[in-house]
Amino acid sequence: MKEKLNTAYKTIGEVAKDLNLINEKTGKLNTHTIRFWEKEFKQIKPKIFSGRRRYYDNETIRTLKKIKFLLKDKGLTINGVKKFLLNESSFNLDETSNISIKTTNNNLKTRLEKISNLLKEIKKLG
Repeated sequence: MKEKLNTAYKTIGEVAKDLNLINEKTGKLNTHTIRFWEKEFKQIKPKIFSGRRRYYDNETIRTLKKIKFLLKDKGLTINGVKKFLLNESSFNLDETSNISIKTTNNNLKTRLEKISNLLKEIKKLG
């Protein structure tokens, strides 16, 4: 099969494969996830040519990768990702851990463990 140029538009199926949006049970591509994100994020604007097929350029694919990273890996909500994308120039991806749900939960767990250990030490002393 012939490889596409890096600058060529990609179909929704190719983008879903690049983003690893694959249903684990059926093995089918979750293209519906990308279509849902199109409705939620105004930054995603696929080109729609004849036949009503969606085609994505490299800039849109980079935006989709950011959205997936922030939602799936960093644990942000859709509203959190929208805010991030609006203020992207003032943010660094590493800074998102400060507003991430997963990070917040991990910080709370760590703090509770420290408090628990301090209480145990206080009981030992007396």
